[in-house]
Amino acid sequence: MKKKWLSIAMVGVATLGLTACGSSKEKNSGDKSDSKSDTLVVYSPNSEGLIKATIPSFEEKYGIKVELIQAGTGELFKKLESEKENPVADVVFGGSYTQYAQSGALFEKYVAKENDKVVKEYQNTTGYSTPYTLDGSVLIVNPDLTKGMTIEGYSDLLNDDLKGKIATADPANSSSAFSQLTNMLAAEGGYDNDKAWSYVKDLFTLIDGKISSSSSNVYKTVADGEMAVGLSYEDPSVQLLNDGANVKVVYPKEGTVFLPASAAIIKNAKNMDNAKKFIDYLVTKDVQDTLGTTTTNRPVREDAKTSENMKPLSEIKTITEDYDYVIKHKDEIISKYNEIFVETQSK
Repeated sequence: MKKKWLSIAMVGVATLGLTACGSSKEKNSGDKSDSKSDTLVVYSPNSEGLIKATIPSFEEKYGIKVELIQAGTGELFKKLESEKENPVADVVFGGSYTQYAQSGALFEKYVAKENDKVVKEYQNTTGYSTPYTLDGSVLIVNPDLTKGMTIEGYSDLLNDDLKGKIATADPANSSSAFSQLTNMLAAEGGYDNDKAWSYVKDLFTLIDGKISSSSSNVYKTVADGEMAVGLSYEDPSVQLLNDGANVKVVYPKEGTVFLPASAAIIKNAKNMDNAKKFIDYLVTKDVQDTLGTTTTNRPVREDAKTSENMKPLSEIKTITEDYDYVIKHKDEIISKYNEIFVETQSK
């Protein structure tokens, strides 16, 4: 079989299996002198929309050919671990803070040139992972099914009229639902606060066991008029607004946690200079403006533009997640949630 890398032109058919057998002579010749390399190998779990908003313009700007390999985040991080003695990729583009924090030894220390232009709370503080977009926990509301109700935050969901009409995925299996759980805990007093957990119990009593099969099903059922409110996240909720859906996006008055998606350079990357250019590029104003105005991914740069349906960060009450605590105590948080869920269903 002739071994061959997939280029950006073939993003739609790139698979991890094809990637694993790629080891072209062109790649090896490029390794001899990083300064002369015109290639960058990128691993990414990102959506086609985000890829199209970033990769082609990077290629055009620098004359660098991006060899893009797409797969799920967990799968890619496992591949990075297996390849650490002889890295194939130069950059991983996408994934949460948690994933990077737990794999710091895989990455090269590098801070983007315009890191100081990023919203302070989301600047690169690890030394290696560079945030480029944010996604926050929101409430998506169907106005027809909530007439006469005021829904501005978590406290407003404790309404008997909403029993069985609040959509959520399972925090034990969905990353967005888990983010909602930690958001409401932080907003209601803290991750180990009895009052906060009492709120979770009251809320899931009203949810009444109606757990959606997936995070996408949460916002879809609200838009379709099957459920009144959904515990969702900003990206797809704003997309629904852009598409003209009959929904409202509510940023909880108690505070919204925004979590960053990040990128990092692989330790001992073969195309190191090009990898640094890519990391710098992601936080430039042009790229951040493009993300904010042509996608539903919230830019991380302070002065970036956003679309009409994306509420400015300055107008949203935000709270910061204690990443290290959540990483360390995730199993405990999930276990406590499961106990509450079982208890609410036994009544």
